[in-house]
Amino acid sequence: MHLRITAELLLFLPASRRREWQRVAPDGTSTLGHVVESLGIPLPEVGPMTVDGAEVGPSYQPAAGDVVHVHAVPRPQRVPLEPGRLAPRFLLDVHLGTLARRLRLLGLDTAYHNDMDDPSLVVQANAERRVLLTRDRGLLRRRALWLGAYVRGSNPHDQLHDLLERFAPPLRPWTRCTACNGELEPVGKHEVERLLEAGTRRTYDAYGRCPECGQIYWRGAHSEHLEEIVRSAARAVGSSQ
Repeated sequence: MHLRITAELLLFLPASRRREWQRVAPDGTSTLGHVVESLGIPLPEVGPMTVDGAEVGPSYQPAAGDVVHVHAVPRPQRVPLEPGRLAPRFLLDVHLGTLARRLRLLGLDTAYHNDMDDPSLVVQANAERRVLLTRDRGLLRRRALWLGAYVRGSNPHDQLHDLLERFAPPLRPWTRCTACNGELEPVGKHEVERLLEAGTRRTYDAYGRCPECGQIYWRGAHSEHLEEIVRSAARAVGSSQ
């Protein structure tokens, strides 16, 4: 059979096989999903697959002579949400700490641990219905994982824009603690002024505090760099909808 791999998925193939058309001999037992993964493509990255124009699933049993088109997950990707939830929840692996802080800056519910192993990540993602974000292709191939996504890009700026374009989540900037993911609560100046530098007390009157870790925030604490991250993120989500 012949498989036509869409351009967005070619990065998962070994360099020696990184071409659109792949020829594979069916063994009579392997499913189409197994064949695609054997090429190096994690199934969470695969969208519709068609055989001679008819859509099939990963459990399809391929036959000699089949022409299979393998597409990427459509963007924006719709994630099943629990009742009352407006945006996906995320869980990031150990290598994506900067990305986690940026997602929190945008108000997205983002769990991150710098000491959690792969099986524990899968357990938490499944239990809390979080999309597991990783650059580890092997982690995405774990059968128990309910939903994951490969993070494209080698720097946090590109990674963030890839995810915003993929999921187009509604943003609520400045509402989460970038340190621990807690939801910020307004707090009176008189309650926190003893914890502030004199210059901050004189200049700012509106404050927020994380009830989880106690971190205090005020708008002046946000540099132009962070403001630009928020503006750029809003543009990326807007262009994806």
